Amino acid sequence: MSIMNMVQAINHTLDFSMSEDDSVILLGEDIGKDGGVFRVTDGLQAKFGEQRVIDTPLNELGIVGAAIGMAVSGLKPIPEIQFQDFIFTSMDQIINQMAKMRYRTGGTVTVPLVLRTAVGGGIKGGLYHSQSGESYFVHTAGLTVVMPSNPLDAAGLLFSSIGYGDPVIFLEPKKLYRSEKIEVPDERFDVAIGKASLIHEGDSLSIITYGSMVPVVKKTVENNSLDADVLDLRTLSPLDVDSIVKTAKKTGRVMIVHEAPRTLGMGAEISALISERAIEYLYAPILRVTGLDTPFPYRLEDLYFPDERRILNASSKLMEYR
Repeated sequence: MSIMNMVQAINHTLDFSMSEDDSVILLGEDIGKDGGVFRVTDGLQAKFGEQRVIDTPLNELGIVGAAIGMAVSGLKPIPEIQFQDFIFTSMDQIINQMAKMRYRTGGTVTVPLVLRTAVGGGIKGGLYHSQSGESYFVHTAGLTVVMPSNPLDAAGLLFSSIGYGDPVIFLEPKKLYRSEKIEVPDERFDVAIGKASLIHEGDSLSIITYGSMVPVVKKTVENNSLDADVLDLRTLSPLDVDSIVKTAKKTGRVMIVHEAPRTLGMGAEISALISERAIEYLYAPILRVTGLDTPFPYRLEDLYFPDERRILNASSKLMEYR
């Protein structure tokens, strides 16, 4: 075991995977000599060389397209997009090629790549460096979408993603990159894709969340002694439907908390899912506490994020509903 933050945990996992498997290739802007804009790939080019840690031009479409070509040729590329905001220039490759290759070839050609990118706000990055676009990827069949909330899950989920065999969108909340250090195994270990984690148990309320909002929800529940289940989804596609429905049936009061905008966000999908499968168990309407339906603000960043006050207000509404 070593004490690591999320940046160190991901770097360790990439290092370990590249040492084990020569087919693992990294590519992206400034990931080599500079070690990436957040230093996630620091030291890897010096260790594995320029043929396996490739500095690319500033061209997200080209990075993703090249990675798809590598993957169908037998390599395991791990492309990095510096900020998820700029991934949209490569959406044609992601939606029409990466996501559909297995289906269009009847399963004879697969795309075993992991597309890493930093997501969300929290570093005063303004509206072009702070967006949360997970719903775009979850909406596309053929993509697996993962978002860890701590260094341990980041390492375990990345190990699982590299061995997954199909394309994974690996979303790293930049707000959490250096927010905590915890013990992470030095050896290889997997965190199952598609399995949520119940990080706090209670009987009166269920709070379903993921990514940057997990520590906010956890702290709010602990500071205010809320009798709440807290479910960290960890994988957004496929969702852990069984765990979501189980906690909804258990407490009958459900809140969904995420950083991304409210409209057509993950909260809407989870709410519909619970309504379809467990509405007869509910004592109150499902509530969403989310980011705002606005461009991400620079000066008002703290007002954009769901916080303790908004979570407690929703909790009171759920508990007082008759």
